[in-house]
Amino acid sequence: MKRRILMIDDDRIQFRLVQGLFKNFRGELFELEWAATYEEGLAKLLEGQHAACLLDYQLGPRNGLELIRTAMANGVRMPIVFLTAESSELVDIEAMHAGALDYLVKSEISSRTLERSLRYALKLSDTLQALRKLATHDQLTSLLNRREFDRILAEEKERSRRFGHPFALVLVDIDHFKRVNDTYGHPVGDLVLQEVACRMTRGLRDVDRAARFGGEEFALIIMQADRTVALQAAQRACAAVESAPISIEGGPELRVTVSAGAAALPDDAVTGPDLVAAADKALYAAKSRGRNRAVAFYGL
Repeated sequence: MKRRILMIDDDRIQFRLVQGLFKNFRGELFELEWAATYEEGLAKLLEGQHAACLLDYQLGPRNGLELIRTAMANGVRMPIVFLTAESSELVDIEAMHAGALDYLVKSEISSRTLERSLRYALKLSDTLQALRKLATHDQLTSLLNRREFDRILAEEKERSRRFGHPFALVLVDIDHFKRVNDTYGHPVGDLVLQEVACRMTRGLRDVDRAARFGGEEFALIIMQADRTVALQAAQRACAAVESAPISIEGGPELRVTVSAGAAALPDDAVTGPDLVAAADKALYAAKSRGRNRAVAFYGL
């Protein structure tokens, strides 16, 4: 299947020339699509349906540098190759600082240089994406790590303050997890952590976030959620984990349960740390009441 490449350029003739160069590629074949204006190009970048983008420096009264910055600010991580009629080192540096992964002068482009540039940008983008995941995700469970959790919590707290949108936090802890490690060893414990993480996240919406909070404890950030929704999310997490034994290949079937504590902002807390403290207090109450249950902070 051909990978789709987006070209943003206000010159139809230039698009046809590049389209012709694509036909002479020797390796993987790509499908070139065109956006003729700044606005159309930005809309297609935000859709995220292309593998890479060829972006012209001059787009009518606006320029490609502005477009890159706007796209990046909106979360676009598509590899971008900058095209310009100017052979200027300053433009080169500005393009790279804005977020482009390579730079080509239009008068010097050939099928070979264009193909090489696209492959380089795609490979570099894959590498950067892998590095970003290592920096923000827990290696064992593939959930967000504690650092990324703290960042998102602060971000959502600020968003809640500005727009008045509530959100909730659920802290989840595996019951008697130490027994699993002590009885079956840490490799089995790791498998249990992975399966619990998988079961808890199946019921989350795309906008919600799940993180490994530490050890056998997890955190769920539930967007646009009040106290009632927070408790329901905590109850679903408990039910999902308890729904069936965890099968260990060549080993036992383990019945695993979790306890969960829920709190919402601004109902139960004013700051991010206060929200964590409230959810943690609810989690402690769930443990004290016999485990394998969800407790809300407002019910204490």
